[in-house]
Amino acid sequence: MSADSLDPAFAGSVDAAESADRADRPRPVGRGEKVRAAVLAAVLRELVETGYAALTVDQVAQRAGVHKTTVYRRWKDRDTLVVDALTDHIAADIPIPDTGSVAEDLELLARGLVGWLGSPVGRAVVTTMLSDAVRVPEIADARRRIFHDRTLRAAPVVARAIERGELPPGTDATELIKDLVAPIYFRVLITGEPVDTGTADRAAAAVLAAAAARRDA
Repeated sequence: MSADSLDPAFAGSVDAAESADRADRPRPVGRGEKVRAAVLAAVLRELVETGYAALTVDQVAQRAGVHKTTVYRRWKDRDTLVVDALTDHIAADIPIPDTGSVAEDLELLARGLVGWLGSPVGRAVVTTMLSDAVRVPEIADARRRIFHDRTLRAAPVVARAIERGELPPGTDATELIKDLVAPIYFRVLITGEPVDTGTADRAAAAVLAAAAARRDA
């Protein structure tokens, strides 16, 4: 039976039901979002395989399976493309734990950083942020924002520990998180020493001991 031959009231109810059903369905990921994800993933792979100095928009476009004009419609040049890729990756790379124990949370945070720094993408990202690329104002600014945002994202670990009485009131979350990651970055970037879960656990124990000493002072 055609829609034209349906009773008008019934046809209206069918149309309404179909409209409601369509509204309940999840919207498909748009092509623009898929292209953006593919391009940013391609940037990271190029940073891993060739490094910042050798990265070109042509190579990124080829790896992402898009035309370079598609890239230039969204990103004005190579550096804005790299900044977007770095920022997008850092925003989701290390989950923030909430185990109910500050000792476990800090260990997991530190272990997550160790694991990321040991991964090909992690090494490439850090190398890019500390290489000649930092002479580019946009990338230098991105580096500052990335490290600042990462510290802020981890701050709730400290706030929850204060609420549970595991850390003394007034503990500076930003400084504690910086103290946690500093020995890990020092080994990786300055001395070149290897880092592992033991390094992470010692860093967590050290900041907890320092916090306890301040509470007992």
